[in-house]
Amino acid sequence: MIYTKKSPALFIIGIIMLAIWFTADSGMLASYIEHLGGKKYKYLGELTSIPLYFGILSVAVGLWQWFGKHTEGHWDYYSSTVAGAMFILLIAMLVRWFVAPEVAVISTGMGKVGNTGSYIHKLLGLNYVVIGIVAGIVIVNVFKVPEWAQNGVRVSRLGLKTGVILLGTLYSAAELKNLGGLSIVMIGFFVLGSVGLVLWIGARMKIPNSMGGVLSAGMGVCGVSATVAAAPVVQAKSVEIAYTIGTILLWGVGCMFVFPIIGNLLGMSHVQFGAWAGTGILNSAQVAGAALAFQPDGIETLKVAEIFNITRVLVLPIIVLWLAVWYVKREEHATQVNVGKVIFEKFPVFVLGFILMFALSTTGMFAPANHYKGKFFGNTAESGFKESKLLKSDQIAILQQEMGKVQRADRKEAVQRLIDNGKVMSISDDDAIRGLVNAKVVSKEANGILKAAHKAVRHTAKKIKAFRKWITWLFAFGLVGLGMQITFSSMRQAGGQPAVIGGIVGFLKAILSLIVVMMLVAETI
Repeated sequence: MIYTKKSPALFIIGIIMLAIWFTADSGMLASYIEHLGGKKYKYLGELTSIPLYFGILSVAVGLWQWFGKHTEGHWDYYSSTVAGAMFILLIAMLVRWFVAPEVAVISTGMGKVGNTGSYIHKLLGLNYVVIGIVAGIVIVNVFKVPEWAQNGVRVSRLGLKTGVILLGTLYSAAELKNLGGLSIVMIGFFVLGSVGLVLWIGARMKIPNSMGGVLSAGMGVCGVSATVAAAPVVQAKSVEIAYTIGTILLWGVGCMFVFPIIGNLLGMSHVQFGAWAGTGILNSAQVAGAALAFQPDGIETLKVAEIFNITRVLVLPIIVLWLAVWYVKREEHATQVNVGKVIFEKFPVFVLGFILMFALSTTGMFAPANHYKGKFFGNTAESGFKESKLLKSDQIAILQQEMGKVQRADRKEAVQRLIDNGKVMSISDDDAIRGLVNAKVVSKEANGILKAAHKAVRHTAKKIKAFRKWITWLFAFGLVGLGMQITFSSMRQAGGQPAVIGGIVGFLKAILSLIVVMMLVAETI
């Protein structure tokens, strides 16, 4: 079979990308960029570089695909994914650089919503992540994915998995220790509880054991990956696997859009929302989508959410073993399955990549050994601190007026040292001040001063900056591709009883994990 289709599509995509680059680099888009945000427009650097590189690649490969001779083989198959990948990337570019900023402009022009103090695009999370996913859903369900793009859409999940692997470079040992301990407790409780609850309800509703087993793995652990891993040990039929995946899509897609709205309304911190999304949302891709929808211009929320998500995946072997024993006990004629082989073959490899990258990160390969959240502390001239960053007298006066609102001793002492010295004096002081900012105890003006003081002493390593940039694009690419794989027909596959059971368990997990997070999880790590 010849996989590469003779088509001008990739060449045309390349021309469009080069046109975007040329109009931005030449200044032809200056007035429109001014309309989109002027000096606050954040993507000019991307506009004048990324479409140039990918445009040249698309034109070159596109000419070969259009006029070249194609023969059956591995290269022909892999090259056939380029057109679909560039199609997804072009949509991600247009949404990130133009559509989402235009939505923000329209939303801002409509004014703030009631007494919320926020604009509608902020409340609803209408940023490039959400709009990109919606664009993908619309394309696949209304217009259909073109035949020449289908292979590329299928491999778009690699973007998400590669992004998770690279995230491993951005964690410090202290961060992983604090988040990991919290995630083990929460994930242990909610994963085991969800699996047990699905099995219990399934028995009461008298669904087949194979259906209950595969549904419990999908709803309890990590969505599709767990479904695929558990299917052999409970001897699930193909229709039962389809029901489970349909249920996961039906519930998970809704959560991906609803969670960020609730998080914004409740004023959740990055850590709180990340912990909730990583616990309450079913599938890995949906977790990433919700985290980036909540914080589209940073990855702090994504980092927290992925630690919880990876902890769930690490629990997968335990759940598979549990289900194997459970199924054999309930089915008299059940065939014995090599559980170890199933776990080895089905365990998500990207988790091992994440662990490897974190191990390399701890050696200082990607950033100074003391980096934290991709940044390292330095308040001396040698480490990059500038005297111009010292607090001014009017800023000190504002902080002195606000000191009465600060109750915690460590935060009060940190602010006092900031006032006395004009800059943050230590990592522990910086952590305390970040906690104060996230707690929103002092006025907005005082919070702005504290944020500026934090930025003056936190410096991002160049390699970490590059990783952050590429991670953002990998997830943007992967999530648009994810949208193109969410079809209404696949969600309708949930069936009656599986959808009911999944809805009950999914709702309980989301609500209970939200309560636990709001009560027990601190604003900062």
